[in-house]
Amino acid sequence: MYTPVVYMACLLVALWLLFSAGIYFGESDAPNTKITSYGKALYWGIAAFSTAGIADTPVNGMSILLGGIWIVIGSALFFGAIVASITTYFMRPLQRPSKQIIDTIEYNLEQLDELSIEELELLKKMTDSFIEHVENLKFEQEKHLNSRRKQTIRESKG
Repeated sequence: MYTPVVYMACLLVALWLLFSAGIYFGESDAPNTKITSYGKALYWGIAAFSTAGIADTPVNGMSILLGGIWIVIGSALFFGAIVASITTYFMRPLQRPSKQIIDTIEYNLEQLDELSIEELELLKKMTDSFIEHVENLKFEQEKHLNSRRKQTIRESKG
């Protein structure tokens, strides 16, 4: 499990710049608007999605719609990234490494439909190799356990 904080932050900044530009251009010819520069539109973008409640309201109908969409998307990305990061931080100690491996394998199995025949063949070879490796590990562990048992029996008799 991981949290794509950097990806989310980059996406948030890119969308902030785009939506702010949209608001600026949407408000550029509107009468009585307080969003008269790109800088003010950038400020509006931060104030609007952060729920600070101090953003100037656009006056043009299309700008109002665009602003509403930005508030929903920006808030979801911003607060979603924060909640996901905090949840991951607190949940990480509770997950065993084997659980993480199983989760990763389950996720990747869901993606099988998108693989080509060549990729599926490669996956089959890798899976066969993995199974062989696991069987060898089990054999080595059993051999080691049997050796320890024999040694314990010898020590108890001697």
